[in-house]
Amino acid sequence: MRLVSDPVYGEVDLTATAAELTCLASAVAEGDGFISSASASALDCNTLAGIEVRKAPGSGVRISLDVQRQALVISGDPVARAVLAENLHAMATAEDGGHLHIDYFPEHPYLVEGSLPLVVNSPHGGMPIR
Repeated sequence: MRLVSDPVYGEVDLTATAAELTCLASAVAEGDGFISSASASALDCNTLAGIEVRKAPGSGVRISLDVQRQALVISGDPVARAVLAENLHAMATAEDGGHLHIDYFPEHPYLVEGSLPLVVNSPHGGMPIR
């Protein structure tokens, strides 16, 4: 898995295999886990060490950055985490390319205000060919 924080656009870019995305989707659904980034390197301050998933009270999912640990943190209630988990699983099992933008907007169905934007790249590469 490759996990890079982009300070220019203020988003995190996630590239992973289908198996890694499936593992992440399971951790998000369960509300517990840490998925390590194999590409983590002390030489690149924008490369993150991994993704931590936590249960949290309230409604919605918050995606944030733990700067001290260089980790992306996904926290939230079970219902909202289930929706995000379904989206991640769909990206893992889709047979075409593309990417998923997970960005907050007013009245978002599961993200809370202040969530960091996340771009999840398909394990099959760029945009689908039609």
